[in-house]
Amino acid sequence: MLDPATDPLLDVLLHLLVAFGIGALIGLEREQSESAGTFAGSRTFPLFALYGALVALFFPAALPVALGVLVVPLTVAYVAKVWYRRDVGLTTLLAALLTTVLGAVAIHSPTGATVAVVVGGAVTVLLSVKDPIHAFADRIDETERRASAKFILVVLVVLPSLPDRSLDVLFGLNPRFVWLMVVFVTGLGFVAYLLGQFLGPERSIALTGIVGGFVSSTATTVSMAEKSAENETLYHVCAFAVVVASIIMFPRALIEIAVVNPGLLASAAPPLLVMTAVGVVAAGVLYWRTAADETVEPEELENPFRLRPALAFGLIFAVVLLVSEYANEWLGTSGLYATAFLSGLADVDAMTITLSRLAAEGTVSTDVATTGIVVAAIANTLVKAGLAWVLGSSRLGRLVAIVLGVVVVTGLVVLAV
Repeated sequence: MLDPATDPLLDVLLHLLVAFGIGALIGLEREQSESAGTFAGSRTFPLFALYGALVALFFPAALPVALGVLVVPLTVAYVAKVWYRRDVGLTTLLAALLTTVLGAVAIHSPTGATVAVVVGGAVTVLLSVKDPIHAFADRIDETERRASAKFILVVLVVLPSLPDRSLDVLFGLNPRFVWLMVVFVTGLGFVAYLLGQFLGPERSIALTGIVGGFVSSTATTVSMAEKSAENETLYHVCAFAVVVASIIMFPRALIEIAVVNPGLLASAAPPLLVMTAVGVVAAGVLYWRTAADETVEPEELENPFRLRPALAFGLIFAVVLLVSEYANEWLGTSGLYATAFLSGLADVDAMTITLSRLAAEGTVSTDVATTGIVVAAIANTLVKAGLAWVLGSSRLGRLVAIVLGVVVVTGLVVLAV
C-alpha cells in the first residue's frame, strides 16, 4: 500500500494538484471578468499553472526559458485583444505569467506550496475587487496623493541616512530609532485610514469607531461629541463610537509593544486585554440600546501620512523618551509614573514605545513598564471622557464618563492584583 506521507509520486501529484487548484481559482475569477473572459479563463489558467509546475519539476534550469516561450503566444493574444476589443489592460496577461510562476513555486517544496496557496488567494481577491479599488482610488484627491508621496519619499530618503547609534549632541538619543518609531506609528494610522477610505462613507458606526481609534481616537471623540451637541437624540450611537475608538487604544498599544519589546507582552497583555474586554462589553450594551434609526455620518479623518504631524510626534516621542529616562534616574519609579500620566494626557503611543524600549534595555523592570503604560492609557482614557463631557451633550458626557470610568477602574484593579 502506498503511504501518502513517504511515497514521492503521491507527494508530486499532491503538489501538482495544488498548482492546478491555484490556476483554477484564478481562472474562474478571470472567466467572470468582462475584459479577460475571451483572453484566458477557467480552462487556460490551470494549464498555465501546470505548465510552470511541470517545467520546474523536470527542467528547473529551463524555467526562465519556458517563461520566455510563454510570453510569445501571450503577446499575440494580447495584441489580438487590443485590436478587436480596444482593451489595453495588462491585468490578465500579468496574471497568466504570475499563475505560471505560482505553479512552479507550488512544486518546489512544502513551504513553496503553502506560499503559492497564500499568494494565489491574495491574487484572486485582488483581481475580484477591481471596482471597489477603482472607487477607492477615485476618492483619494490629488492633495492626499501628494501628501502621501512626500511622506514616503522622506521616509525612504531620511531613514537610511540617519545614524543608528546614540548621539551626545541629541542627549544620547538614537535618531534612527526615533524616526523608525515615527514611521511605525504613522503607518498604523495610515493602514486604518486606507481601510476607512476603501470602505467608503457607508461603513457602519462600529467600523467608524475602530478606524478612528487607530487613526485618531481624539479626533473621533471630538467629532462624535459635536454631533451629539447638534442632535442630543444621537447620544447613544455617538457614545458607542467614542467608546469603541477609545478602547482600540489598548490593542494598538499591544501591537506597539509586540514590535518594540515582545518580551513585555506577557506582563502588559493582561491589564490591557481586560480593559479592552470590559470596553467591548460596554460598547455592546450601548449598541443594543441604540435605536435602529439612529445613524451618524462618519467623520472625515485626516491622512496620517503628513510630514508636519509626523515631525510633531517625533519631537514628542524624543522628549518623552528623554524625560522618562531622567525621571526614572532622578526621581525613581514615582517620577516615571508621573511622566507616564502627563504624557498619556496628550499621547499614549510615545509613552508605550518609550517604556517598551526602556524595559528592553533593562533600564526599568517589566512591572514598572507595564504599570507606566497602563497609567498612560488610563490618563488618555480620562481625556476622552473629559472631551465628551465638555464638547458633547450632557447625556453623552455622563454616559461616556460612566463607561470609560468603569474601564479605568478595571485597569487599576488588575494592576493592584
